[in-house]
Amino acid sequence: MHALGLNGKSALVTGGARRIGRAIALELAGAGADVTITYRNSAADAHRTVQEITALGRRAQALYCEVRSEPSVQSVVRATADFHGRIDILVNNAAVFQSASLDQISLEQWNEVFETNTRGPYLVAREALPHLRGSRGRIVNIGSLGGIRPWAGHGHYCAAKAALHMLTQVMAKAFAPEVAVNCVAPGWIEQEDADPRTAERFAAKTPMRRNGTAVDVAQAVVFFAANPGFVTGQLLTVDGGLGL
Repeated sequence: MHALGLNGKSALVTGGARRIGRAIALELAGAGADVTITYRNSAADAHRTVQEITALGRRAQALYCEVRSEPSVQSVVRATADFHGRIDILVNNAAVFQSASLDQISLEQWNEVFETNTRGPYLVAREALPHLRGSRGRIVNIGSLGGIRPWAGHGHYCAAKAALHMLTQVMAKAFAPEVAVNCVAPGWIEQEDADPRTAERFAAKTPMRRNGTAVDVAQAVVFFAANPGFVTGQLLTVDGGLGL
């Protein structure tokens, strides 16, 4: 696995049906990897993304997965290994984002966010680890600027992403030397349904004078996926300087 591409490699991208996950899946495919994506509520989007990947000449499939469910995760990892014959790259992208005042967060909300955004990546990584060790593979977790900076209206989300950042470092030590583990932490990323006024406000606050795109995040993921393996335990913030 090297910077020249990912030909002959296979990747599992959780939450890869749309938005950032879709961009990651397409960027990996463009670099030469075959890709399995997972979805929960976006079956139609997932199948469209698979069509886009196959149009690039790569093998692809979409699988339903609830990352909070151990049996669901185990089933997906088995199906991915069976389909590709190996797993070289795991991208833990599946996540939920919620807004709530800190003193109003319900136990149900807290648990959903932590179970999806922190426990989910752990479960998928744990199940995929034997395959990744066999291929001397890579894990890339998708964190957040919110895991570095406190956002008062998203306390449970920030705490869960901060935990994922630490989990990345723990994985990097625990899974070495066979597997390199890194994390990409996006800042404000343009989405089709974003409020234009909010987007303008964030762009004005960003030193690079624009908002990030899903492709910006995906390119950072490919960097970690294709690196020679000596880079591990790192957190790469993709925010145009917004967090400075």
